[in-house]
Amino acid sequence: MDAGGREAGRESGWEADREAGREAGRKVNPGARRAGGGPVGDPRAWWWGWSGFGGLGIRRLRALEGRFGSLQDAWEAPVTAWREVPGLGVATVGLLAARRERAEPFPPPCPRRTLLPDDPAFPAALAALERPPVLLQWQGRGSLWPVLRRRLAVAVVGTRSPSLHGLSWARKLGLELARAGWPVISGLAEGIDAEAHHGCLEARGAPVGVIATPLDRVYPRHHRALQGAVGRQGLLLSEHPPGTPVRRGHFAARNRLVVAMASAVVVVECPEGSGALHAARQAWGAGVPLWVVPADTDRPSAAGSNALLARGATPLVDPADLIRSLGPGPLRRCEDAGPPTTVGGGGAALLEALGAGASLDELAERLDRPLPQLALELLDLERQGVVLAAPGASWRPRQTGGRGPSARRP
Repeated sequence: MDAGGREAGRESGWEADREAGREAGRKVNPGARRAGGGPVGDPRAWWWGWSGFGGLGIRRLRALEGRFGSLQDAWEAPVTAWREVPGLGVATVGLLAARRERAEPFPPPCPRRTLLPDDPAFPAALAALERPPVLLQWQGRGSLWPVLRRRLAVAVVGTRSPSLHGLSWARKLGLELARAGWPVISGLAEGIDAEAHHGCLEARGAPVGVIATPLDRVYPRHHRALQGAVGRQGLLLSEHPPGTPVRRGHFAARNRLVVAMASAVVVVECPEGSGALHAARQAWGAGVPLWVVPADTDRPSAAGSNALLARGATPLVDPADLIRSLGPGPLRRCEDAGPPTTVGGGGAALLEALGAGASLDELAERLDRPLPQLALELLDLERQGVVLAAPGASWRPRQTGGRGPSARRP
């Protein structure tokens, strides 16, 4: 047989194997073809379904897509083909095969407040990380995603056991940044992180909490009220779906997400060996401006942050210095003007362009208007309760009982 014949034989053999795998999937898992298991061909549902298998990071999911063409085709492939994918060990293949044998719908529907790497609003800086998140689940103001996508937030980090000086500084920073229109992002940990968010909440700002547990877990437990407030007034997000066990490494890993969505990083106070130093190193490596609040040299809780000053970090002795360097925040206009009570003019045009639902990029194309301006207007409308966040970081109008786009706030 010539080379062309051998190639055709391999191709036809693969097609036969794939059809056999599809038939096996239909026999053992008939629900995969029913709407109850998510729309057939919906790439978001398939990504969500595959991401639920432990050990399948973004590189392995991309490898599956590259090998089979889509994650749906990968699911329908024979087990022998799975074994040929780099990184899929014997244990993972066995887990996949056992899951396909269960007569249950697959994939499950993707939860509505989930952002996936191929969604238009997924921050490019997160996708460019050495280890990008497979997904992000969130709650709160979805109109903050365009702001984070442009890295228009300030990260405030530090020790879990700060001095009174550190606590006072963290709260003051959160307060002043919020007043200047800057979202305040942190890991929502005990100490400096929490106090910065308390200050941001006090100023009616937009706190952004990146937590190391699933959204349905609170750590530490006494942060339940704080975590809930951040999820209502700002944005709460996690790369861990429900059911993920709490692991120590997850707390350090979230720092890469915090830094990747920030215009600047402020270390308020931290000892040597603190997790906040990981965030500082990542900021330096990514070229993100690093500011440090000086403290007494004999204070152990500030030994690590003071060492950053010796290595060239910018000292922060007044929050106004940071704000002057950054300029007005992306939410400044909204915070100054306050939420309007009616929708009219440009807001009505935006709602008309929104139709049944659209992403920020689609709205920019339909209206021929800049993304930052549209993001601010969507934020206004969401705060009024006129629009709702939809899957994939898009928006849809809230039902108002038949009253038009100019209806009063419900």
